[in-house]
Amino acid sequence: MARVKLTVPQNVLTTVSIPVRITDLNYGNHLGNDSFISIVHEARVQWLQKHNYTELSIEGTGLIIADLAVEFKSEGFYGDVIDVKISAGEISKVSFELYYTLSAKRNNQTVLLAIAKTGMVCYNYADKKVTPIPQQLSQTLHAAES
Repeated sequence: MARVKLTVPQNVLTTVSIPVRITDLNYGNHLGNDSFISIVHEARVQWLQKHNYTELSIEGTGLIIADLAVEFKSEGFYGDVIDVKISAGEISKVSFELYYTLSAKRNNQTVLLAIAKTGMVCYNYADKKVTPIPQQLSQTLHAAES
């Protein structure tokens, strides 16, 4: 079986921490795959908010997700606080990749839980068409966390 293999760029844009809620657990008593995706979404929204953006309002444009890949590495549990590092990947005229490294600290060790990637496309919802990446967003994507 071919497995998804993601290579995360080293240019970290931000790190956000998101606690695992009891409602994030599945029947196996660990973090469900749907909750991993929700945590990725929450991390991206928090990153955007740091720049006074929303997914619908970035200098006159919005975002849509063109694709999503997740490479699961380890279980997450209730009580974990997941640190999500967001990195920018390939950037084109109208789209860009965001990579997410999800980890938790347990017993003084960092446990890698998952790696994810979203392909983001800039989109004008009023005109119903793809639009170029706004200049300020492009600069933000090229900036690494200091």
